[in-house]
Amino acid sequence: MAEAVKEGFPGTNDIGKSVDELTTPAFVVDLPKVEKNCATMLETCKKFGVQLRAQTKTHKTIEGSILQTGGTRRSIVTSTLDEAELFAKNHFDDILYGFPLIPHHLPRVFQLTKTLETFHVMVDSDVAVDTLSANSPPEGKKWSVFLKIDCGNKRAGVWWENKDAERLAVRIHGTPNTIFKGIYAHCGNSYSEPVTNARNNSIDRMLAVSERIVSSGVPCPTVGIGSTPSCRQPCPEMEKLTELHPGNYVFLDVQQSTLGSCTYDDIACSVATRVIGHYPHRNQMLIDCGFLGLSKQGWGCMRTGYGVFRGHPNLKLCAMTQEIGFVEPLEGSLDFAQFPINSLLHILPWHSCATAAMYPYYHVVNQGKVTATWKTTRGW
Repeated sequence: MAEAVKEGFPGTNDIGKSVDELTTPAFVVDLPKVEKNCATMLETCKKFGVQLRAQTKTHKTIEGSILQTGGTRRSIVTSTLDEAELFAKNHFDDILYGFPLIPHHLPRVFQLTKTLETFHVMVDSDVAVDTLSANSPPEGKKWSVFLKIDCGNKRAGVWWENKDAERLAVRIHGTPNTIFKGIYAHCGNSYSEPVTNARNNSIDRMLAVSERIVSSGVPCPTVGIGSTPSCRQPCPEMEKLTELHPGNYVFLDVQQSTLGSCTYDDIACSVATRVIGHYPHRNQMLIDCGFLGLSKQGWGCMRTGYGVFRGHPNLKLCAMTQEIGFVEPLEGSLDFAQFPINSLLHILPWHSCATAAMYPYYHVVNQGKVTATWKTTRGW
């Protein structure tokens, strides 16, 4: 029978262990690399005179967000109310819930608005504006509202050329219980088209929307864009903005390396896994990481299958079942002696956000030793 954990949560008992001692699969975070990635983004924003509103969705941890904000615990954007509530309970403020508001959200939004000095919501519909205008905010407060703009990502947001952008801004500005904070766009199309095109178009289009809103008699104090590819490859025109809001840069991943955002050496996370079997008759070995420990995203994008084996470019993760991965060589025969049963391998994920979300906590490592465990928040 497993011994009960008396303090903390499962994983805290691993502090002080070497990576080789961990139960696998394990999500391993390289602390010096995370610190460097966060410091680099803060410096980029400082250079261009813009505010970093750090997106927390990649890691969903208190510790990661402290590093993202340079210790201020101010100016973040979350993808879930669950994240926003966690950060509110841990002395963060100036939090934007970066998800289209619907009436169902309002009770929790009310409580966050009441608790925090500054809590913002995001809208892209008349339904959302109607909801806010018809419901009183906490005493002494107003609803603080960002308008989501679609500059080419084709997800949420008012299409940038549509006059609904200035019409909704006028509505928000003219509603007594709301404050119009500005416009926000996620240039996620930087993942599917040339990064410089998506970045430059997003900047130009957001500035055009802002000018139209101001011409309608509404101040537009904030103009923000964000994606890790665009913000890891910045340009001088970013000086015309007021905010950047990337998120994946904390960990980075193989996808980012293919977009020119980083090298493999910059990737601050990996999945530790062990070899569990040799099968020479089919030129394969098995590992103890299946699709419950590594996102299936990336298949078809890489020669190496579902991930990249750090330090072993000839290995391919060719298939996964729930707890098992199938590994074969890209070329030639596997050298089974190089990969003894029980030996440890590290997989760099194609998408760190999706992979990290599979783990209730991360093993944070410095120089091969676990120095901390970061507990993530779950749910919506």
